[in-house]
Amino acid sequence: MSLACGPAHADRRVALIIGNSAYKSAPKLSNPVNDATRVGGMFKKAGFDSVDVRLDLSASEMRRMLREFAGRTRDADMAVIYYAGHGIELDGNNYLIPTDATLETDGDVLDETIPVERALFAVEPAKQLRLIILDACRDNPFAKTMKRTLASRAIGRGLAKVEPTSPNTMIAFAAKAGSTASDGDARNSPFAAALVEHLPKPGLDLRKAFGFVRDDVLKATGYKQEPYVYGSLGGDDVPLVVRPAATGPQANPQEAIRRDYELALQLATRDGWEAFLAQYPDGFYANLAKGQLNKIGAEETRAAAEQKARAAEQEKARLITERAQKAEQEKAAAAAKAAEEARIAAEKKKEIEQAKAEAAERERKAAEAAAAKALAEKQAAEKAKAELAAKQAAERAEQAAKPAADRQLPEAEQKAAALSPGPTSPLSAVDLAKSVQSELRRIGCLSASADGDWNAASQRSLTLFNKYAGTQFDVKLASVDALDALKAKPGRVCPLVCNFGFKADGDQCVKITCRAGYRVGDDNECEKIQEKKPVATREDSRKRDADRKATEAAPSKPEASGQIFCNSAGCRPVQKGCRLVSGATPGRYNAAIGSGNYEVCN
Repeated sequence: MSLACGPAHADRRVALIIGNSAYKSAPKLSNPVNDATRVGGMFKKAGFDSVDVRLDLSASEMRRMLREFAGRTRDADMAVIYYAGHGIELDGNNYLIPTDATLETDGDVLDETIPVERALFAVEPAKQLRLIILDACRDNPFAKTMKRTLASRAIGRGLAKVEPTSPNTMIAFAAKAGSTASDGDARNSPFAAALVEHLPKPGLDLRKAFGFVRDDVLKATGYKQEPYVYGSLGGDDVPLVVRPAATGPQANPQEAIRRDYELALQLATRDGWEAFLAQYPDGFYANLAKGQLNKIGAEETRAAAEQKARAAEQEKARLITERAQKAEQEKAAAAAKAAEEARIAAEKKKEIEQAKAEAAERERKAAEAAAAKALAEKQAAEKAKAELAAKQAAERAEQAAKPAADRQLPEAEQKAAALSPGPTSPLSAVDLAKSVQSELRRIGCLSASADGDWNAASQRSLTLFNKYAGTQFDVKLASVDALDALKAKPGRVCPLVCNFGFKADGDQCVKITCRAGYRVGDDNECEKIQEKKPVATREDSRKRDADRKATEAAPSKPEASGQIFCNSAGCRPVQKGCRLVSGATPGRYNAAIGSGNYEVCN
């Protein structure tokens, strides 16, 4: 349900309902409280998001309620204020009277009442429609007793005319400006009863609804009270309750045109065809109607030519009868001949147009028959598809209901069942391949899109399914058995494979995050970052090589080995690179010449 200047169905609508009956300084009104309660219930049934019903409010309470309601209208598309109670008009301005007002003087109106402009200010934030309904034009007892501070100050009877300055704003009065409204003898006022009767009608525009309210109130009050609406709306209908959308089969828009065409065809008059073209100026039937008009025009031309020829013949006979001069007779004969030729041409034109009209009529009937046949075939296909789906669902349910003992067939029976031919698939090869690809994507075995092309990627995905599901379906083609097996799997079958730097988390790949000082290693696990050793520069390497070469080229310095060699010549330190050896002392050609310690050098 919606109440807005457009067709949107998600508009937010709020309403504030106020009814003042128990006045402290004036006689109590019997109906405003009842009217406010009933109107508030009507708005709630109409599906408003917020309906606040307040009864017998003082001046401070009315100001507070209007202030709070203005806050709720900031995010609303439609805002409504309904007020039932006393109102007063002072110097052309309208005021709503709270229950605690005394109004001893005309100056008290400014202090103790609420201006209607304050209600307009409260609904101003609404985005699309602002509506104020005032059932406050009752005969006001305060106006009779209050004192005037200025004799020239005008206090009107009823309320003054209001012209809203904001767009899409309506103000509905229970009675026309300058007149009073009846409180009624029943439980509700005539105005409130009419509002509840007409405003909630589904699809009824508000302006037309208030028109029906006006008619009912006029009849109920003996044409003494006439409700009135001020302000204006746009061209779109604004219903309080949107008419429910039709759920049954939609009528063919060409059906109404066809009925009108056949009616005009039965009439077969120029006026009928011109009326049809005025209603339907374009389209297939419009072209047929134009052909019918051409046919009628040809007939009219033929009839006029025939009448003209008849008149010429009559004139010729008259001239012959009256023994007219030969020249006049020849002239009349020429005119008669020309008229006859025109008649013949018109007759031929009529025959041509008649043939065209008949051909167009045959084409129309053929087109209608083709459309009816296509519709019947479509319905039959949809019915067959629905029956197939129901049959497959019943078969799956029957298979699932079989006891475990029935499913455990002997090996011979299983082989025989495997060799028996299965039922022929009602789906085309492309649709079957697309369905199998969709199921492979669902269970995580296929990442490509389901396009109906059974390519190498689709075959690899079915191979993965056979591997992890333990099946042995032929991967070279998509089969109904494979589709049924895939549908039987409730969730993922193929494992999730993630790229480097990611790991599987359920059905998703999430990025691996390592703590400080660690990174993702070659095994896709976090490992500690190794500190890099300082690398010697090229200059250090060259210097080190030069020092090594210089050391090797320099003569070795004598170093004492700590050993003493003694012989007949005396004792001395063993030379560098030599050592003492005990045993026989070798002589020339390694012949022993004695025993003891001797020095051996490399």
